[in-house]
Amino acid sequence: MIKSMTGFGRGEASGELRKFTVEIKAVNHRYLDLSVKMPKKFNFFEASIRNLMKEYAQRGKVDMYISYEDLVERTVNIQYHPEVAASYMNYLKEISRDFEVENDIKAVALSRFPEVITMEEQEFDEEGIWKDLEAAIRIAAEAFVESRCREGENLKTDLLEKLDTMLSHVAYIEEKSPKIIEEYKEKLKEKILDLLEDNRVDENRLVMEVTLFADKVCVDEELVRLKSHIQMVKNTLIEGGSIGRKLDFIVQEMNREANTILSKSTDLEISNVGIELKTEIEKVREQIQNIE
Repeated sequence: MIKSMTGFGRGEASGELRKFTVEIKAVNHRYLDLSVKMPKKFNFFEASIRNLMKEYAQRGKVDMYISYEDLVERTVNIQYHPEVAASYMNYLKEISRDFEVENDIKAVALSRFPEVITMEEQEFDEEGIWKDLEAAIRIAAEAFVESRCREGENLKTDLLEKLDTMLSHVAYIEEKSPKIIEEYKEKLKEKILDLLEDNRVDENRLVMEVTLFADKVCVDEELVRLKSHIQMVKNTLIEGGSIGRKLDFIVQEMNREANTILSKSTDLEISNVGIELKTEIEKVREQIQNIE
């Protein structure tokens, strides 16, 4: 099964003392880029959260939002931090001196500055908190992965259709290419006859010219490689897993072969089909950017 890199999941977990709500959303990214937004007092869980999310995602820009609700009234300690207050006062004095303004700060105003006075819970049940938080994250992550898998299956269906279209373009070029050489031979022969009075053609010279032309426009090797790349993409899609980077490399090779076919083409119809082929390759390249 393949996964899209876009997805969303939400989960809640409640204990007797607390409730966590977790939302996860993701968009395309070359690597796994996880951003966690949560109450500051839970920051020391961040490393554990990152390790946990590696079980559910390998690529993508993933944003996680964690909200917390305390279900009981807790006893808190009010802490005064004089060193923080002193730093604020020193800077305020400098501002007053530098700008010649009155330093009218009062204790009440100073107490409202960040970290001057803090409220801290007397007890912090790290094990219990992590148990509830982990449960909420896993519920959200499983919903997140499920949404990625659904989108991944839609991508797979669309890509297989595009690959079949590409194979039909390749088949047309394969069928048309030998006819171009025969057409060139006939046109060259007619042109030589028009120039010669005795209506005789040097067959050896004609064969040489046609052979040189055939070598110049021959795309057999490119078509064989292109078909091989298309089949490899199909097989990779069917195998599933984290295949985005592998597919990206294969499609680059496909585009290279298509460019060579176009550069060798001397026939308008083949050129038009070659352009259609490149268009389909570009559509496939855009789609696989969404695959993990």
